[in-house]
Amino acid sequence: MRKRTQLVVLALLASAGAAWQIYGGEAGLPRPMALLGLEKRNAAAAVAPAGPVNVAVSPVRTGTVIERAESVGTVRAREAVTITAKTPGIVSAIRFQEGQRVPAGETLIVLDDAALRAEMDQARALLDDARSQLQRAQRLSSGVVAEQRVDTLQAAARGAEGRVRQVQARLDDTRVTAPFAGRVGLRSVSLGALVQPGTLVTTLDDISRVRVEFSVPEVYVARVQPGSIVSARSAAYGDRRFQGTVTVADTRIDPATRSVRLISEFDNPDEALRPGLFLNIELNLQTRDDALMIPEEALDPVGERAFVFVVRDDRAQRVEVTLGQRLSGEVEVVRGVAASDLVVVRGIQRLRNNLPVRITETLTRPTS
Repeated sequence: MRKRTQLVVLALLASAGAAWQIYGGEAGLPRPMALLGLEKRNAAAAVAPAGPVNVAVSPVRTGTVIERAESVGTVRAREAVTITAKTPGIVSAIRFQEGQRVPAGETLIVLDDAALRAEMDQARALLDDARSQLQRAQRLSSGVVAEQRVDTLQAAARGAEGRVRQVQARLDDTRVTAPFAGRVGLRSVSLGALVQPGTLVTTLDDISRVRVEFSVPEVYVARVQPGSIVSARSAAYGDRRFQGTVTVADTRIDPATRSVRLISEFDNPDEALRPGLFLNIELNLQTRDDALMIPEEALDPVGERAFVFVVRDDRAQRVEVTLGQRLSGEVEVVRGVAASDLVVVRGIQRLRNNLPVRITETLTRPTS
């Protein structure tokens, strides 16, 4: 019975408190939740400062921005060839060292030419005999018959000359030479080996200047020109950067990848870039020397849009901006601010549009 009475009293007190909370304001009474400190204050009143907000600002900086496209590429030798034999024979001499740099026309291997030299001696003897007979007939020629004899001997002499040139060409083929200056690769034949036409002897690459092939999306086609700067890095060389230029762009766009293939050339005096090396490519598309830069902490992003607070007449003006390239700690603003503006970088959380501000610090950044 006593417990039931207590429950009734508590229910009456709760009902009275609820009525006071709901209808007390109409009678001019303070709300009990507010008296206890449990009622939230008006959000605008809680945020609104009593005076100007202290902020730190930074001037809009004018700097250089380079717009780049990234890709991957492969190093190719400017000139590359597989050295092979043109005629069958036994290797009688090897005149190069693996990895050696050789000039154009340098003899790399020599095939046994004893049989061809004997054939050459025979061909020259026949040529000498044909010339002697021709000279004798020319001195003694008289009449139609003699003229026919001279013509026959002249043809024989020309045939003998052709035979000599033919044997000489075969002799020349026994000496395998470098078609251009470059560095030879690994040797694939040994002394005494029998080689056939097409047998691999070694490789020859001219890598004093190399070509790098890479592709970029078709959206960049109109902005890529011969002479565009290309920067390349390889994991093999850490932070070292190689500089080159675009020399030619493919005339066709790959319909499968929607990309265009570019060829660039790099000076390679120390031959650090080897054919087949994988490179990370950065292609310079455009350079802007008068780009407007602001610190990244000045941005107030809302979804896909970006805003900044610009101090004008001691008030914070909230301005929507269009962003461009991002650098280390900075971002380019394409539209929305001017070079003379000051943007708020600290105190943004307490700001609203057109709120009075007091500049307590002006941050400066190095120019580039």
